[in-house]
Amino acid sequence: MTTKTQVGSSSNANPTKAGKEACLQAIEGLNNINLLIVFSSSSYEQQEMLSAIREISDDVPLIGCSTAGEIIDSGPTSKSVAVMAIESDSMKCVVAEGENIKPDPKEAGMRLAKKLTAQAGGASINSVIMLIDVLTGNGADTVRGINKVLGDNTLIVGGAAGDDFSFKETYEYLNDKVLPSSLVGAGFYGDNVISVGVRHGWVPIGSPMKVTKSHGAVINEIDGKPALSIYADYFGEKAKSLKTEVLGKMALVYPLGLAIDNSDELLLRAPLSADENGAITFAAEVPEGSEIRLMIGSKSKAIDAAKEAARNALKDLEGGKPAGIIVFNCIARQKLFNREAKDEIDAIKEVLGKDVPIIGFYTYGEIAPVNGKSDVICRFHNETAVVTVIGE
Repeated sequence: MTTKTQVGSSSNANPTKAGKEACLQAIEGLNNINLLIVFSSSSYEQQEMLSAIREISDDVPLIGCSTAGEIIDSGPTSKSVAVMAIESDSMKCVVAEGENIKPDPKEAGMRLAKKLTAQAGGASINSVIMLIDVLTGNGADTVRGINKVLGDNTLIVGGAAGDDFSFKETYEYLNDKVLPSSLVGAGFYGDNVISVGVRHGWVPIGSPMKVTKSHGAVINEIDGKPALSIYADYFGEKAKSLKTEVLGKMALVYPLGLAIDNSDELLLRAPLSADENGAITFAAEVPEGSEIRLMIGSKSKAIDAAKEAARNALKDLEGGKPAGIIVFNCIARQKLFNREAKDEIDAIKEVLGKDVPIIGFYTYGEIAPVNGKSDVICRFHNETAVVTVIGE
């Protein structure tokens, strides 16, 4: 045995019973578990659910977060708890928190990286799985903080926690603690193989434009005109939905694509709302001076992208076999697919193996290098499928 994973889940309405049921399924037959990963609906009383898992798992290192929907072997689910157990005689990992990210997201990322390094006894951390609240902090800045400490060659993957589409407060888990509006991570070192594939499937339409005024996640002007004009010019009255809907039709099908150096793949930015002056708030930062494109997506292209992400993750294993799959998938994609969301998960399993255990969740943002493990810079994404594979 090198590395093995198992996934358990429960939709029991009782948080204690749900936690216990999911954890018991995940750990059954395993003896030396290195890590537990927990994804849970925010509808549960969080501490009760986590305490139930902890009662069974003792002192096994644990990270997790609340979600906007869970992903398990049978496909997407909701109002449930999902647990993955990882057992390995070659993989070494440590867990830590970056604490509250609101005062300084970059500093929180640096704190997390320093704690992981200290717990690893100074060993070189080569991969990090991070789970973060982005309702109170800039996810991109947090990634920069981790990179500043661990270096740009460190693979960072993860997702922004959800709260079942309420957009009020998310929760992150570290061992036996529930940490609101925080950052947690698992650092891997030694002899381990973690690969990743990243794709969204949206394609650009129209000509490139320039962000002429912005701050953080808010674009005020594009090509010298109110940002909302980019949608009004194409869709007329329908663009007004951005003033009344959160992640409405415009966000699901027509995000913006942000050009980045050394990549043909554009970073997606989902529009969340617009104000009376035509400024648009997006789900992640859009730097002033950026080149952007209006993007269009479809279910078929999104499924093709998920398959490609899975193929790229498999290629990165360099002939190795998948032991487990972790999917960080944007809530916008789940809303786009609606009842057909299972088709995307099935497409991933078709590539990586129908019997390979899979866990994941629907996120408020994704973290990964644009071009997979070969890329040296990790980014914060929207509306993107990040397929992470743990090798045997």
